[in-house]
Amino acid sequence: MSVAPAVRRRRYRFALTPLADVMFQLLIFFMLTSSVAPYSLLPIARGEPPGQGRGAAGPAQAGGGPAAIWQVEGGAVVAGGQRFGLDALPDLADAVRRADTSRVLVVTGAGARMQDVAAVLEALIAADVPNVRLFDGTDG
Repeated sequence: MSVAPAVRRRRYRFALTPLADVMFQLLIFFMLTSSVAPYSLLPIARGEPPGQGRGAAGPAQAGGGPAAIWQVEGGAVVAGGQRFGLDALPDLADAVRRADTSRVLVVTGAGARMQDVAAVLEALIAADVPNVRLFDGTDG
């Protein structure tokens, strides 16, 4: 009589090393893609430091006056409830300066392109508007 060889049972072990590698990769990915600081409100000021030029009122001290709100959309700006094309930006910026408006809040809409925002900021800087704030209105 022959004896059948003993069947060895295979033991499967669960290795944690690949799981730990994936977890570290996910951690690094989310750390790099998340924003730590809120960039939705970015103050942009230009001009002379306080105490130089324009009497004693520089850009840092000009925050208490009236403010204008401009909403930038795809190829247009909504100011004062009216929609204007980007070609009207120099006239709008001059009107803000002539009205002694010390602040302009630029709100970006969902269809706003970076070039539209850059054109608005360029027109406000050219008109020497003392205090401009950029707000991302797409955050909800």
